[in-house]
Amino acid sequence: MDTVLVLLHAESDGTLSTPAFEAVEAAARTSAETKSAGFAVGVIGATTQPALDAVAASGASRFFAAEHPELAQSRYASDAAAAEAVCRASGASLIIAPMTSRWARALPGVAHRLGGQIDTHVTGAGVAGGVVSVNRWFYRQRMEGVLTRAKRPWIILIDPGAVSAWAGPAGSASAEHVAVEIGPALTRTRVAGIEAPPAEQQTIRPDAELLFVAGAGWTKKQADGHVHSAEAEALILDFLRASRASLGSSKSLVDLSGEGHSVLQFMSHLNQVGQTGSTPRHPKGLAACCHGEEPHVVGWRFITERRAINLDPNCGWARGKADVLYVADAFAIMKKVNDLLAGGR
Repeated sequence: MDTVLVLLHAESDGTLSTPAFEAVEAAARTSAETKSAGFAVGVIGATTQPALDAVAASGASRFFAAEHPELAQSRYASDAAAAEAVCRASGASLIIAPMTSRWARALPGVAHRLGGQIDTHVTGAGVAGGVVSVNRWFYRQRMEGVLTRAKRPWIILIDPGAVSAWAGPAGSASAEHVAVEIGPALTRTRVAGIEAPPAEQQTIRPDAELLFVAGAGWTKKQADGHVHSAEAEALILDFLRASRASLGSSKSLVDLSGEGHSVLQFMSHLNQVGQTGSTPRHPKGLAACCHGEEPHVVGWRFITERRAINLDPNCGWARGKADVLYVADAFAIMKKVNDLLAGGR
């Protein structure tokens, strides 16, 4: 019988992120399905008590904490040392963690140190006949595989948005503190500072309710025979500011800069959604000036409600890829939408 540990890292203020609560929910389900005697929660960070208290009522039977001032910042050497110590202290054979950049960097090394295995970008876990299995996408998210492993310990990184977040009241958790020695050899990498755009310029928002995807049509000649890139930029940015949506892009749009065509200045390959881009998870999605062909929409498979704007009634969106297709000019539609949002509607 597997013993389950959900391994989390606290944020700078000691709280937990949404992916952490999703990992707690995945661990609770897996523990219940394996009929194990509860699961354990392990948290690393400079301050861990707020995080532990936040999941005190999750059904966990044991709590572990690795605290050190140097764990306030993400660093492979110190994170791996702390994670390894918590895993060994818990004795868990199945370790579930959120697929954050911090854990994606540190936990593969931890799996090697423990003599175990790791699977990343897991989108689901289940138990059949007492055997734990995980779901994962392959071949640019066109095929879904179900994997099982006999090797233990087995570390599983759950993709954000793949599981509903655990929601429960905060409590008071009594944790077993795990000693971690973090000396000069583990802290040679230092964070000198953070450079980030102003909040109003941030276009990628994983927690947004709406994903807005722009296609190459925004930079093509319009009905008057001219390109209106400046107007397109203004319309899109105004919509993002008013709706707080997350911005995505088709591959054809972000590739235009290399082809000498007019581009949207705020767009980069980080915004790319689809076969060779990201696979976001938002409750709603709206695509404009995107043809809806397979490479564009394969990354939309986890969007609950899909809508699109395109002048072509026979585009790919009309062939069962969108719940609603607006056959109209995107410039006119988005201008009207922005006017409504500016009026508080």
